[in-house]
Amino acid sequence: MRVLFATSEVAPIIKTGGLADVSAALPAALLEMGVDIRVLVPGYSQVLKALPKLRVAFDFSAAKSSEFASLPPSRLLRGKLPSGVLLYVLDCPEMYLRGGGAYQDENGNDWTDNAQRFGLFSKIAALMGSDATPITWKPNIVHCNDWQAGLVPAYLQYEKAPAPCVMAVHNLAFQGNFPSAVMPELGLPWDCFKPDGVEFYGDLSFMKAGLFYADHITTVSPSYAKEIQTKELGFGMQGLLTHRKDSLTGILNGIDTVEWNPESDPYLSHSYNAEHLSGKKANKRELQKSLGLYIDADIPVFGLVSRFAHQKGLDIVLDAAEKLIALPAQLVLLGSGDPVLQRAALTLAHRHSGKVAAYVGFDEGLSHLIEAGADIFLMPSRFEPCGLNQMYSQRYGTLPLVHATGGLIDTVIDCNATSLANGSASGFVFEKMDAASLISAAHRAVSVYRDKNLWQSLQHNCMHKDFGWGKSAQAYLAIYEKLMGSGKKNS
Repeated sequence: MRVLFATSEVAPIIKTGGLADVSAALPAALLEMGVDIRVLVPGYSQVLKALPKLRVAFDFSAAKSSEFASLPPSRLLRGKLPSGVLLYVLDCPEMYLRGGGAYQDENGNDWTDNAQRFGLFSKIAALMGSDATPITWKPNIVHCNDWQAGLVPAYLQYEKAPAPCVMAVHNLAFQGNFPSAVMPELGLPWDCFKPDGVEFYGDLSFMKAGLFYADHITTVSPSYAKEIQTKELGFGMQGLLTHRKDSLTGILNGIDTVEWNPESDPYLSHSYNAEHLSGKKANKRELQKSLGLYIDADIPVFGLVSRFAHQKGLDIVLDAAEKLIALPAQLVLLGSGDPVLQRAALTLAHRHSGKVAAYVGFDEGLSHLIEAGADIFLMPSRFEPCGLNQMYSQRYGTLPLVHATGGLIDTVIDCNATSLANGSASGFVFEKMDAASLISAAHRAVSVYRDKNLWQSLQHNCMHKDFGWGKSAQAYLAIYEKLMGSGKKNS
């Protein structure tokens, strides 16, 4: 089986969020299963810097085919990811060779030509997935990810012998909506600019295009697949998703169990496992010391590593913080985002020195130390398509405390009488999205924490869970095989 995996980011060479981790881990897992999977990514400055030895696979500028005549000067480069997965890089300096990040400039503003940037990316992926492919390799399946590759299924409609296409939704809140005036620049015919096509409330929507034209839609947890069919989390696309529910599958993301392993984590001074937890206690002491918290082995430490954003619920953590530390407990916050939330976190830490620590920015080593050194990990997201940190936390024996949404409820079993009796409990879940509900769940967590034997048994439950990519990769493989066997579009 040959699969082209089109993604706007892939770890470790370009990363802004969880999509990059999935784009590294899922192809690697499928490669191990014998799939000839190849990743296509835009040639951002960061990518070319990280991979200086890429070879030219095809030069569109020198080609004479009419298919390529309208393209800006660009090349297809070839290399490999650290996992061994083959990588194609779309090198187009006009579109991608610039400062800032993948989607925004140095000041955090979206690039004004994002429609053109990711329109080109989608067009090249579609060419590669059809008889117009510029290289000798043609995939059986094109797997495109989020709005940045959302036009791939639309472009494939107009290519000869297109491969079936899977559209993966990692976060429906980001849709890639642009004024209809960009249609001619993107080379899409006006006959697809309609409700049964790419049109979305008068705009062109990359996400809508993917959801409408793809042969199958996946998203990153079973619960999120249901949630996006509702008005609350459908972001205007719930009607289309409900219409296509028979072609919609929720598949839980896995995690990189090599990178996130407390027995071999290079960021930790003290390794440990489920049978020998003394290293976890040593990491807690190191976390407290390094962040200026009172060193106390008996006080529970709540950790949070997140974007500082409304979606992630950081506002209710800040609202609840004073009651949280009065339990008593300590609180560690790491992340960046909304300037108002950043300032509030720093002010809170200054006011409660020794009990609260806040680090604004990103520090990979500190994020690993928080996972290892905290006792309880906070993830009060308003919505969370899948989430990874709640799985990292369980692997590190740090019990997650989460809001009941998306992938969080698919991966965290609330600690209650039933789950304690059957041995499945692995964290604490609260239903209502407010500070009072979070504090109530925190009270429960601290109460259980004080029973050291019970707490250790919960840690064992968590650390023995399998959050690897094997089962999820098999589920994707089954979808690919079904599409290849169907021999038709829009199954």
